[in-house]
Amino acid sequence: MIPTRRLALVAAVVAVALWFYPGPLVGGTWGTLAIANVALLFVALVDGRIAVPPGTIRVVRRHPPVVVMGHSATIAWHVANPSGRAVNVDIADELQPSLRAAVMRTRLSIPARASGVATSALSPTRRGRFVLSGLVVRTTGPLGLMHRQARRVVPGVLRVHPPFKSKAEAELKIRHARMLEVGLRSARGAGGGTEFESLREYGPDDEFRRIDWAASARSGRTIVRTYRPEQNQTVIVMLDNGRLGAARVDDVPRLEHHMDAAIMLTAVASRLGDKVGLVTFDQQVRSVLAPARRTDQVMAATEAMYDLEPVLAESDYRGAVEFVLARIRRRSLLLLLTDLQPEVWDQSLFPVMPMLVRRHLVVVGSVRDPMVASWATSVVQPARGLVAAGSVGGSGDEDGPYRSVAAIRDIEDRARIERRLRSMGVTVVDAVPGRLAGALTDTYLHVKSTGRL
Repeated sequence: MIPTRRLALVAAVVAVALWFYPGPLVGGTWGTLAIANVALLFVALVDGRIAVPPGTIRVVRRHPPVVVMGHSATIAWHVANPSGRAVNVDIADELQPSLRAAVMRTRLSIPARASGVATSALSPTRRGRFVLSGLVVRTTGPLGLMHRQARRVVPGVLRVHPPFKSKAEAELKIRHARMLEVGLRSARGAGGGTEFESLREYGPDDEFRRIDWAASARSGRTIVRTYRPEQNQTVIVMLDNGRLGAARVDDVPRLEHHMDAAIMLTAVASRLGDKVGLVTFDQQVRSVLAPARRTDQVMAATEAMYDLEPVLAESDYRGAVEFVLARIRRRSLLLLLTDLQPEVWDQSLFPVMPMLVRRHLVVVGSVRDPMVASWATSVVQPARGLVAAGSVGGSGDEDGPYRSVAAIRDIEDRARIERRLRSMGVTVVDAVPGRLAGALTDTYLHVKSTGRL
């Protein structure tokens, strides 16, 4: 039992009244005050005793199973009073702070054998899997002098998915790709595609190698073969969840940019009829989504990634590559989302890249920090060791020259890694935040239209 504010107020009023009472009191002021407090405490205990037991109150928490970060959802508490008396019920839910609930405490007045509903808005600021369990139920006695309180376990799970920031751009690229397929800006005219579609008469824009000599001899006209892009290509996304993904770029972890790119590529490729799979890894393989051509493949990919948190340790790249090679034997477009850090590539990734390139068409995607480019363009005065006024770092910034040199070295290292990868036949997409997803999807569409698989 817990005393209410009303009990404290009543006790204070009684004390003041007795203190200023002008007449004689039995036992004096202090004796009378003690007797009054004991009587008030007895009444309060009786009030709490006859209050509806909180254990009899039924509470059900209802909410959508999935909420997208940055969007709002409604959580509701359905409270039922099976007793024969009206009751005032307070509900306090133990929701995680990052769910940003507008209300976590609510009060309902429920008549006898009736029920009520209280709601609140959720605006999550973090993705992940949130286990909802405990809440506190409090009932109040008829006189309002004492609460009865009990903690209840109401299990539930709320999944907060990452936002699909590139959704509008993905829809545009899907529509554009379909327009190319029907000939508004036909990729086939340039000789793209690998699956035979039909025969037609030769045109001035057709390639000589597309001529079907047997059909031409039969018809007496020059006939060419037309092809369409394959509809059963396989795309595999490998998402690095190691320490490289924890670095913040544009005020969010690099992993968030890579996840957006993975979702966009999955959306576009699955809508265009290709199979898309996903492997997330760090020191071990975290989740696997088998390549499939399904309408809900984007949701499945999001489910495989939504609760990832970067592991602050070096990823096992060889183990991840061997895992993929053992399961994906057909030649596929393999997209590796990581960072172009020289120590990682020189020690771990370059030794295993030939294993991938021999069997698959490899694309490496990474998001670069635009702040590094701005540091690199700062004007350093070698003689005085100062950054020019108006540049990043500002005049008098003692760390400016060192930051500029480090930025220039980082850019040169990334360029060296990119050149070496291209010499191995790997396509590299190193884009700024907000452009990585679109650039990688453009690369996929180009591969698809030219039949490189």
